[in-house]
Amino acid sequence: MKRALSAIQPTNILHIGNLFGALLPMVEAQKEFETFLFVVDYHAITVTQEPEKLHENILFATAAYLAAGVDTKRTHLFQQSMVSEHTELAWILSCVAHMGELERMTQFKEKANKADGAEKHGGVSVGLFTYPILMAADILLYDTDVVPVGEDQKQHVELARDIAERFNKRFGKTFTVPEPRIQKMGGRIMALDDSNKKMSKSAESPKNYISLMDEPNVIRKKIMSAVTDSGSTIEFDVKRPAIANLMTIMSLVSKQSVQAIENDYQGKGYGDFKKDLAELIVLYLTPLQAEINGLLTNRDELIKILELGADEARLIAQAKMQIIRERIGVGH
Repeated sequence: MKRALSAIQPTNILHIGNLFGALLPMVEAQKEFETFLFVVDYHAITVTQEPEKLHENILFATAAYLAAGVDTKRTHLFQQSMVSEHTELAWILSCVAHMGELERMTQFKEKANKADGAEKHGGVSVGLFTYPILMAADILLYDTDVVPVGEDQKQHVELARDIAERFNKRFGKTFTVPEPRIQKMGGRIMALDDSNKKMSKSAESPKNYISLMDEPNVIRKKIMSAVTDSGSTIEFDVKRPAIANLMTIMSLVSKQSVQAIENDYQGKGYGDFKKDLAELIVLYLTPLQAEINGLLTNRDELIKILELGADEARLIAQAKMQIIRERIGVGH
């Protein structure tokens, strides 16, 4: 069986873009692939984290995965730091990757530019710069065939491909060269307050996103204040990105095509459309929120799930690392 892999950073804010772009695609992938799904806590510490809060966020991310439909009988669900081979391989790959490749990573440039205070003046962490190498290690360690990602992460998967091909050429066929899989619908949900930017959990304003845990009235206010275009008709047009984004969200939560939505709202305005969209999102998220909250009441069970998943992943990772060490000449 081919393998698919995805991961999510532990944060107390997961939004509908994360849900439709990362969580639900992996729920579908587990029907077709052997899947690896993990909470990337080492990626999270590329920026300052409060230790206690980080621990809570790891459990929250785990609960969100499970509530979204991840089946631990089909999926290896674990915490990145529990499998030390990730960081070992990252070091080896950092000796194969090129500086110029990392300097071209657009996400590093964006995050470095957003840093403020001491961070902006030379204090951006080396980890933030080398983040894509650890991501490449995450992927290559398990001979991943398919990586479902949002459009913004495609560049990182392409780097993993380049590193795999370079390593294979230098040391012999060792790694599977992964393929990115971009969601056609929902792979890139845009911000509610700026349709030119992606919905982001690190956004300065909470009006940017709909959190999975937002209360109904908060959702209603955010949707009613969401930016729209100068037009007034409910039509899907990439040249009108704001209404196209809201229609995409409605399509995802209602499971209707955008064409059907257009037909439903002929002759109607933004006000009616937004009110209906808000109620659909509330209806969609309410059972998910209840499931997440229920899972979070049993922290010991969540930790046990992560440990069992790590045990499974570690066996695969250890066997792969033995091959890699032998290929580069350090194995015995």
